[in-house]
Amino acid sequence: MDKQDLFRRAKDAIVDADEAKALRIIEEAKNAEFDLLDLLLSGFGAGNDEIGSLFDRGALSLPELIYAAEVMKSVTNTILNLLNENERPVPEKRGRILLATVAGDVHDIGKGIVASTLRTAGFEVIDLGCEVPVETIIEEARRYKADIIGTSALLTSTMTEQKKLEKLLMETGEKESFITMVGGAPCTPRWAKKIGASGYSEDAIEAVKVALQLMKEKEEQEKNS
Repeated sequence: MDKQDLFRRAKDAIVDADEAKALRIIEEAKNAEFDLLDLLLSGFGAGNDEIGSLFDRGALSLPELIYAAEVMKSVTNTILNLLNENERPVPEKRGRILLATVAGDVHDIGKGIVASTLRTAGFEVIDLGCEVPVETIIEEARRYKADIIGTSALLTSTMTEQKKLEKLLMETGEKESFITMVGGAPCTPRWAKKIGASGYSEDAIEAVKVALQLMKEKEEQEKNS
């Protein structure tokens, strides 16, 4: 099986919002004992990136974006279920990440799948749930010796909690102790940069990519220090 051809077809299936085609590709990869996580991240994930880019350029309508996103969600769930069924061994420990939806926000949409995807990619995940105060997030990050703190805010009114987290980490002198990631519908890369977060992810696939990159940078810094 040609890996690049498989990735290309997986990408096209998401861009075309063709769920039937996407599921056939998953079945084909499974039968060939191809790495499904690699297919999810590098194949379907590339399609997910492409639809976002097309929408930003005005080449994709909102209904088309939503439909493609639903196909991506179905693909992600299907692959994660297959990986969990097979109890796929993790080749190496990627790091420990603590997740929480911030105080004042009861929404948990997407965080569960982010946690599952990160676990499948090799991260140890501690999920604190919803409406978690900043002070508790930092306390638990210390207790678990987390490498990454990931916070979700689904409301514009609760985004300030993410800013509060960064401020409190600076005040306690722990800013360099934790990598911080933010996500949620109203969040943007610009918001992450503005508040001083280490990274931003729009969805579960990007969360894995960003977390892996940030851990790689952390390891390189530790080697050079």
